[in-house]
Amino acid sequence: MDNSLRDFLLNQGYTKVKLHLTKTNHFEIKVSINGQKGLFILDTGASSSCVGFEAIETFKLIAEDSVIKAAGAGATNMETKVSKKNKVKIGKWRHNKVILVLFNLTHVNTALMNHNAKPVDGIIGADILKKGKAIIDYQKKYLYLKV
Repeated sequence: MDNSLRDFLLNQGYTKVKLHLTKTNHFEIKVSINGQKGLFILDTGASSSCVGFEAIETFKLIAEDSVIKAAGAGATNMETKVSKKNKVKIGKWRHNKVILVLFNLTHVNTALMNHNAKPVDGIIGADILKKGKAIIDYQKKYLYLKV
């Protein structure tokens, strides 16, 4: 993307957020949930945004039982919980009623740490990206979200 497209998106009410490419070739992004900051992987292939069980207290999540089984990153049939009505903020973009899936992120973080990457608190998936009308600039490493 050249500057004219960036300027066009900013003029259309988008905000830009810096993405950091990890050693595992994932984009990391800083996200605030219920006022608490965390580190997340941006995953366009994940249908739902997720937070690890170990971060429930950190992000002040109210966990409810869920019948959904999670699969991804080499693990399948994992138990999940769900947390509703969460306040999510990414850069200047915010949404106040986000549903988050809670599950055991150990396998994800083990894989990241095995490649000398930092562990993450969760995954930002297609649900939030769709809400934010996301546009990803892979070349310049920016996420644009409609404010």
